[in-house]
Amino acid sequence: MDEFDDARLEDPEALQRSDGLLRRLAGAGARLRIEHGSASEPLQQLEPLRPRAVIAAGTEARLIRAMLEPTCPVPFVAWPRHGLPGWVGPLDLVVVVAPEGGTPDLVATVHEAVRRGCSLVIACPPVSSIAEYAGSRATTLLPTSTEDPLAAAALILGALAQLQLGPAVDLLAVADAMDAVAEECSPYVDLAANPGKDLALGMADAQPLVWGGSVLAARASRRVAEAIRAASGRPALAADAEALLIVLDAAQARDPFADPFEQTVTDRRPTLLVLDDGHGDEMVQVARNRLVAMAEGRDVRVNVVQHHDGSELARYAALLQTGFYAAAYLEVGLDGSAR
Repeated sequence: MDEFDDARLEDPEALQRSDGLLRRLAGAGARLRIEHGSASEPLQQLEPLRPRAVIAAGTEARLIRAMLEPTCPVPFVAWPRHGLPGWVGPLDLVVVVAPEGGTPDLVATVHEAVRRGCSLVIACPPVSSIAEYAGSRATTLLPTSTEDPLAAAALILGALAQLQLGPAVDLLAVADAMDAVAEECSPYVDLAANPGKDLALGMADAQPLVWGGSVLAARASRRVAEAIRAASGRPALAADAEALLIVLDAAQARDPFADPFEQTVTDRRPTLLVLDDGHGDEMVQVARNRLVAMAEGRDVRVNVVQHHDGSELARYAALLQTGFYAAAYLEVGLDGSAR
């Protein structure tokens, strides 16, 4: 992969080479609206339920857990493995996110849930192997068609809200939040006013350290770091404050006489990316202050992505989309699409 060239961020040809990725990011809100429209009838038919426990499986199960754990009135488990825990039975609710149609392990989980007589809510394509195994009188199928994991997870969260097991979720407001990010980070918005391009520029020759203080911001930080690694082929670390403080503390002071053209991969200095969803308590604020103070003391650049408006899910989606745009523009600047 080439060295980063910020001119590519304004070059129509370079942007066109990444058009597929940028279009998919821009369509995130539209995909959620499509899924919401398809699933609106089964969602409205759901009535309040009080199971013994809720077990979530599939893509974004941990996101569902992060959203539900603080308020869910019954025990909640995110189950990552084949099948189901031995204690799960007819008194329990299993929710499954399978926008791609389901892996063999997930199909086995759904089959086991039906066999044991569990209540089942599943977001998946209506014509798929997992939908065939899901059929039962206790199953609610939320049809999906876009293969978008976040949109499918949002449907499940909407279902759990209808069942009075989770917080209210305005799915169209979440779609609006993602649309707003798409407008801000559009390839047609120049670097000076584009947060996605600006973040990419800040990571161009650095090792990104990504931190989020709340549970959802921390999850977004891990997803963003994954996207940065995939886009750049370089290390990007998402971790808690204590781990990142160690990395920042080890950063060497910047040498004002160093030749930037002789910089090697091992010479890349860290840059700190803070994801702020406005839900930090006092301990989170203390951790953030320590990170920023350490970074500034080591002359490390700090970027903050801040989304405080809307529901928890809307803020999470906005943080995630902004980070994904930054990763996409990092790939554009490195000309990764030309590989």
